[in-house]
Amino acid sequence: MAFVVKVPAKLLVGYQHDNNNNLVSFSISRRSSNYTCVSRKQRCLLSVSATLNTHTHMDLSLPIMVNSCVGKMGQAVVEAGVSAGLHIVPESFGIEKDAGKMVQVGGKDIRVHGPSDRETVLAFVMEEYPNLIVVDFTVPNAVNDNAELYSKARVPFVMGTTGGDRDLLYKTVEDAGIYAVISPQMGKQVVAFLAAMEIMAEQFPGAFSGYTLEVLESHQATKLDISGTAKAVISCFQKLGVSFDLDQIQLIRDPKQQIETIGVPEEHLNGHAFHTYRLKSPDGTVSFEFQHNVCGRSIYAEGAIDAALFLSKKIQSKADKKIYDMIDVLREDVYEILPLRCKKIKHPRIVVYIQSGNSKIE
Repeated sequence: MAFVVKVPAKLLVGYQHDNNNNLVSFSISRRSSNYTCVSRKQRCLLSVSATLNTHTHMDLSLPIMVNSCVGKMGQAVVEAGVSAGLHIVPESFGIEKDAGKMVQVGGKDIRVHGPSDRETVLAFVMEEYPNLIVVDFTVPNAVNDNAELYSKARVPFVMGTTGGDRDLLYKTVEDAGIYAVISPQMGKQVVAFLAAMEIMAEQFPGAFSGYTLEVLESHQATKLDISGTAKAVISCFQKLGVSFDLDQIQLIRDPKQQIETIGVPEEHLNGHAFHTYRLKSPDGTVSFEFQHNVCGRSIYAEGAIDAALFLSKKIQSKADKKIYDMIDVLREDVYEILPLRCKKIKHPRIVVYIQSGNSKIE
């Protein structure tokens, strides 16, 4: 007499038994049924493997779906997410020619889906991961379409992609009433510099009236648009009284010039952000120079992961505010530390001691 036992399919993710009762990998069917049938012969082994799977193989931490995993920035975000202990959803969106590819990043196998499958795939992923947060580092011309997709699906997201119609981007998200962190700059230290620039522009408008400005902006050759950070800094200088148009920015994308003139290390030609802002007085006797140089992508990837964790916290607390930027993320970090006194606070990268309002960083 045959026996059949029904168990929830989610318990069996990654396992089934072959004819020799050996464990082999399999994937769940997308059929409407929520159960998988197994024979009596497999029952004992299943009870063990399902239990192990629940505790060991199902990562119950925050699930994030990183789009554009074929790109270097997306891959850096995946690696940062793995390091932070987040659950990386094994699905990602990409361009049509990459559809169907399997990309291995940070020890994870991720399947890439083309534009035509986005809505179906996103609906499936959201059903599997109700607490999902999407991290978007795609291309400028996909910004508004992606925001519309996320808004229609009502999935919270972190967007570090630059370009697109920014006014339309914010309106789309605001009308949908979903949670999002939107920032052209994800590096928290660079964001702190931008915040300082904004404070100076607000408190001392016109302080540099009459000064001339020179801006050099060097990025990897694959970066197609003007840096959003450069635009933000220039906006501050304009409030400080400097006359400058964006078409005056010196965009440096030639590797030889980047090495010889800018000083970019050769090993970082494919991933860097070197910005220099030079101010000179009308008579040429006074000059100021602001510079921030970033090699690699880890600063942005780690910032994006911090933003995802920040957004998850806001969602759980049902915060009234829905749309945030990286300054909000940075302030949250500060305010979580400052109220504490005489306590040791562990951070993934630093250890901070608070004693009577004074901080010591080791």
